[in-house]
Amino acid sequence: MKETLKILVVDDDEVDRMAVSLVLKNAGVCMELSEASDHNHALSALENTNFDCVFLDSSLPNQDSFTLIHKLHSLKIRVPLVILAAQEEKQIAVELLQAGATDYLIKSQLNSDILAHTLRNAIRLYRAEIKADLAYQQLKESSEKLIQKNQELEKQRQQIQLQNLKLLEASQLKSQFLATISHELRTPMNAIIGFSQILLRPKFGQLSHQQGDMVERILNNGKHLLMLLNEVLDFSKLEAGKLEIKPEIFDLSKIVNNTVAEIRSLAEAKNLSLLVEINLENTLVFNDPVRIRQILINLLSNAVKFTEYGGIRVEVAEISQNQLAITIQDTGIGISHQDFKHIFEAFQQVDQGISRKYPGTGLGLAIINSLLQMMGGKVFLESQLGVGSVFKIELPRQITTSPHNGDNYSSLNLGSDDGFYYSHQNPPYLPFEFNKVSLGYPHLRL
Repeated sequence: MKETLKILVVDDDEVDRMAVSLVLKNAGVCMELSEASDHNHALSALENTNFDCVFLDSSLPNQDSFTLIHKLHSLKIRVPLVILAAQEEKQIAVELLQAGATDYLIKSQLNSDILAHTLRNAIRLYRAEIKADLAYQQLKESSEKLIQKNQELEKQRQQIQLQNLKLLEASQLKSQFLATISHELRTPMNAIIGFSQILLRPKFGQLSHQQGDMVERILNNGKHLLMLLNEVLDFSKLEAGKLEIKPEIFDLSKIVNNTVAEIRSLAEAKNLSLLVEINLENTLVFNDPVRIRQILINLLSNAVKFTEYGGIRVEVAEISQNQLAITIQDTGIGISHQDFKHIFEAFQQVDQGISRKYPGTGLGLAIINSLLQMMGGKVFLESQLGVGSVFKIELPRQITTSPHNGDNYSSLNLGSDDGFYYSHQNPPYLPFEFNKVSLGYPHLRL
């Protein structure tokens, strides 16, 4: 079915209007034809009807053809305009094209083929321009929305940046506060521990059984509180980047055995076995013995705390000539896999309730993780609820530090067949690797 076109013919000569109408009919154009003899009638018709095309005589009286085009522009009425001009009016037709007309035809050359072709092209061009304008308008609106969105995002980014600065400042204040409080509390706590130890010495007077028991409780609780304060202070230093590793050559087997000896009484109090196996051809390492002991104390204390029956096994072995591993296995309550990612976070414990069974600051494992990163080591975890846990730390036999007097290199012979070279460069930063170690659960049944 052909499209019915609404066409307006504007010409002050009725014969010319009839000629255009006849040619359109001969061309087989399906149309609703309207006619206007001057620009006023044409303008009225165009204001009230949407025409598909207008055929406009180039020589309306008083240059009304130009007047009509300008008026349509001012009213923002868009319609294809085909100028009908006499042979000698070609220049006028060109000027009308420049004013906004779509095309022109010479009246003397008018026939059905040319008219139909020009009509189709004018309508096609007009509709293409409409689509292009619509697309441009949509693109413009999208661009404006995008600009507005970018402005909103920039505003949000600035707000987030400001919030981050406030959070950073709050974190620094928190770390400073914790460090100050921990430091200030350690002095009176050391005094309490010292005087408690003095009171328990026979040469300062014999205490009754009840008095001795109370002083023992004061001493034990003081030591526990001092340990908690030291953890908070160490964590504050780690956060502030002020905790330093002080390496020296020492015998790792002695540190391990001495640390286990300190914990053994706690294990025996719970009837837990505590076994040590050291498989090292060379027991000398270059590291910070105080921090190694701190790591062992934390891991062993946790193992004893969370183990009700069975035992704990400590194994020290060489992975390679330059890598050592310390593994601590227990038959404790275990850790569920969903809690793996939380236990190495600061102030995090599996049981976060106020009335939790196992006390502590929740900083021990976070401190271990940070210390190992500083040493260039790694920590691995394997655990199963009701079966037990395995913590394995891997350390370089020789760590690196950064001195204050520039970058120098020196060689340290740690007693192996080949010398190890100690670099004063900064140790590489190794992120916490959260992996499972396939050590096998049968080892847990001690």
